[in-house]
Amino acid sequence: MSLPPLLDPEWLADHLDAPDTLIIDVGRASTYTQLHVPGALHLEYTNLVSGEQPAVGERPDRLRLSLALCGLGLTPDTNVIAYDDEGGANAARLLWLLDNIGHPGSLSLLDGGLHAWANDDFPLETQPRVGQPTRCDIVYTERGYADLAYVSAHLDDPDVALLDARSEAEFHGTTRYSARGGHIPGAVHYEWSQALDGDRNVRTRDLDTLRAELAALGITPDKEIITYCQTHHRSSHSYWLLRALGFRRVRGYAGSWAEWGNRDDCPIA
Repeated sequence: MSLPPLLDPEWLADHLDAPDTLIIDVGRASTYTQLHVPGALHLEYTNLVSGEQPAVGERPDRLRLSLALCGLGLTPDTNVIAYDDEGGANAARLLWLLDNIGHPGSLSLLDGGLHAWANDDFPLETQPRVGQPTRCDIVYTERGYADLAYVSAHLDDPDVALLDARSEAEFHGTTRYSARGGHIPGAVHYEWSQALDGDRNVRTRDLDTLRAELAALGITPDKEIITYCQTHHRSSHSYWLLRALGFRRVRGYAGSWAEWGNRDDCPIA
């Protein structure tokens, strides 16, 4: 069974018992214990980042990620449906990592996450679930991944476009969470939450409209797109949005502005 990158809650409600499928909740543990999608397993977001300064959003230690995912029962044949309770960035971070390790199964973001699921009266459960652990050895690849050296080497590459998913104030440097404010030279601004429809329980807005908005900024499928934010949290959602739009060459800069903005040898605009 092949699932799309963006999955309608209506489809999942009819296929909660789909074989070889893991539904993973990457929201707050306190929310998970109160309500979650039936059958969902909880995964702490801290397992998805290194947490080490300054690039706190770098990929976690490979063993830690292996233990976390295999503890849930991940196998090469598993289809993963991820969601969270805060707009989809947590869940997209998980999907970005699974994409990076080359997971063979389908990877899907539940559109609207828990907001859409609960507010549209789909079934809920409160009883926590425990996965059936498997043995697996996760190996990182270069798929979908960019580090500081890669970004630096492609600053003047016309075939590469940088998408900054932070707020407009962060992009212009009036708000900063690193030693320096501003953005990577050449980057265009498209805040990650622009893709969400608050009137429809943070479901994704019309994909054709989003595609046109991005194209107007020079974000087109013929280029390689590198997304970043402060810690590659919000920009993981931008990464997955581009995947859902059919972009084939996308990378996430894991170090993001937490790394770039704290170094004196990186140019800023």
